[in-house]
Amino acid sequence: MNPTIGPSDGPAQPQPQPLQLQSQPPRAPSQPFLPLPPHDPAARGRLTALVLALVVLWPLAVVADFRPWTLFTPGSLQVIGGFLAGFWPPSVEPEFLMLLGRATLETLAMATAGTALAFCLAVPLAFAATGALSVSRIGPGPGRLRGRTVRAAVRGLLVLLRGVPEVVWALVLVRVTGLGPAAGVLALAIAYGGMLGKVYAEILESGDTRAARAILEAGGGRLGALGWGLLPGAARELASYTVYRWECAVRASVVMGFVGAGGLGQLMDQSTKMLAGGEACSILAVFLLLVLVADGLSALLRRVLA
Repeated sequence: MNPTIGPSDGPAQPQPQPLQLQSQPPRAPSQPFLPLPPHDPAARGRLTALVLALVVLWPLAVVADFRPWTLFTPGSLQVIGGFLAGFWPPSVEPEFLMLLGRATLETLAMATAGTALAFCLAVPLAFAATGALSVSRIGPGPGRLRGRTVRAAVRGLLVLLRGVPEVVWALVLVRVTGLGPAAGVLALAIAYGGMLGKVYAEILESGDTRAARAILEAGGGRLGALGWGLLPGAARELASYTVYRWECAVRASVVMGFVGAGGLGQLMDQSTKMLAGGEACSILAVFLLLVLVADGLSALLRRVLA
């Protein structure tokens, strides 16, 4: 008979050992964190572009005899100071002020009438040049080649109109119309008509043309596609650029006066030829005031259109 096994006769249970913390070696004092300098991945490309620009521009500056440091030599500064001293005081004679007021009105009228005629010339040319209103581009057909030919011809005409500066147009037209603002108005109409037509066509093409295309595919006319599909999204940009061109026309009207197109430029040319520095100073002051008014009016119209 087996003796009874008591609880003390069983296998010995392992006793838990107390945790012993091992001593850590002393740490060295941490070094301050120094951030790495920012790395520009495009630095090499920018440096290469800068070197290439210098290589290209330096020979051009030599050919153009561009030496700005000659303006600061003692002789040049003396000449410039004497020239500027002749502009003071400005002329305020009543007879001259009447001529100045008339020339200012001629300049404004020239710029406004020239921009209006340029707009009338640019709208049909842009309508014919833009591909967003092309019916032949909807699908294959016999009119595709004809449409491309017409658009290429109109774009070539726009290049011709805007390729010749308005001053050159004014110089040519003065021999036809005689001295006066009529030549300036026609010169602005021709040159700015080409500029407005090109930009109008590009604005219409760069916008969302899906609505206009849907109208054309549904059998609608090109005028309907223009009025309902393109103008709602492009009207603000078209108007803003037109106002900007009028602002540029005010400046160009003064320049064209030097070739006989009337306005402030022609009066300025006469005053400088007679060495009337005071009159030239008054003309410059009115011109600057006119430019500031044009800039303010342009900014106001842009805010209204926005």
